[in-house]
Amino acid sequence: MARFQPALLGGLFIGVLSALPIIEFANCCCLWVITGGMLTVYLEQQATPKPIEMSSAALSGLIAGAVGGLISSLASTLRLRLTGGVQQDAIEQALANIPNMPPETMEMIRGFGTGPSLALVIVAITVPLYAVFGMLGALLGTAFFRKKATPDGMVGPTA
Repeated sequence: MARFQPALLGGLFIGVLSALPIIEFANCCCLWVITGGMLTVYLEQQATPKPIEMSSAALSGLIAGAVGGLISSLASTLRLRLTGGVQQDAIEQALANIPNMPPETMEMIRGFGTGPSLALVIVAITVPLYAVFGMLGALLGTAFFRKKATPDGMVGPTA
């Protein structure tokens, strides 16, 4: 469990900041996800005296992003269930503006806009996207926080 603790903390950071109503808007370019990946590498590097491996950092960032994506997806799904009427009205208004859409397609879109299918779509998009950007943030964090090894094998100061 201690091996995955930095990834879980990074994922918690990602998920909570991505789910907070006003603060979530700063995540437009996956800011919180990339920062969470960097935080994961920072915490992992602080826990070990040797330089962190790139593969370890990538895996930790991937896990952090996936955990953050799950937390964010669950929060989004709960928020949509609480404000479902607003969303359903927006879908109906958008469908009314498309005159030549077949009725079967309209029903399918209405079906995706409510219930468990919407939660599944949110999870299917958010978790892989956050996992990839969490991994990229972790690789970026490796460039910033990785300890330097000296020629004699000892670890030098962090750059």
